[in-house]
Amino acid sequence: MSSTRRRGRPPHDDLLTPAEWRVVHAIQHGMSNRDIATRRGISVDAVKYHVANVMAKLGVGNRKALRRWFRAPRHSALAEQAVESVGMNNASNVQLGPIAQISRSVSDMAAAEHWYGKVLGLPHLYTFGKFAFFDCGGTRLFLSAEQPAGPESILYLRVPDIRVAYEELRGRGVEFLGAPHLVHRHPDGTEEWLAHFKDSEGRLLAVMSQVQP
Repeated sequence: MSSTRRRGRPPHDDLLTPAEWRVVHAIQHGMSNRDIATRRGISVDAVKYHVANVMAKLGVGNRKALRRWFRAPRHSALAEQAVESVGMNNASNVQLGPIAQISRSVSDMAAAEHWYGKVLGLPHLYTFGKFAFFDCGGTRLFLSAEQPAGPESILYLRVPDIRVAYEELRGRGVEFLGAPHLVHRHPDGTEEWLAHFKDSEGRLLAVMSQVQP
């Protein structure tokens, strides 16, 4: 007697599918549907389909609520860190810093990469899409060609556990633009997590964690 197979994709063992997680993190990073479609190489309708599915699964009613929703993917390094650190973290002991990264906007990425890397001689770390990263004596320089060049830089403060820092700072009244979200996964599985917040004058800062698998 032959067994019958269910049609379609196999069920996922996580709340969201990998594609849905990518869309959620992109939205939490402030990207529009068109931006996400261009970045992922899919149609805008496909992005809308994922967004609709996500909102139905999570029970959130709009994009603003989705930006503030936070949970780590089940198989992410951050989720593994949460399991290992149960009972070890004390939110009242959260300390920010050192400065992990400073961003600058550039209009010509190729020219900027040459200038910072060849002219200034800064060690080039890696590039993906419209982002390039250099080492400044242990502090990372982040160049972005996605936004128009501007006069201000964003201070990125490194924290050992972004989940703890996020909850503690929100409890102190800090205004976050969205929940912590995955912005990049390195070839070795190391994850870069980020959450932007505002200072007393509305200028941007961010906390970030580099989580190894």
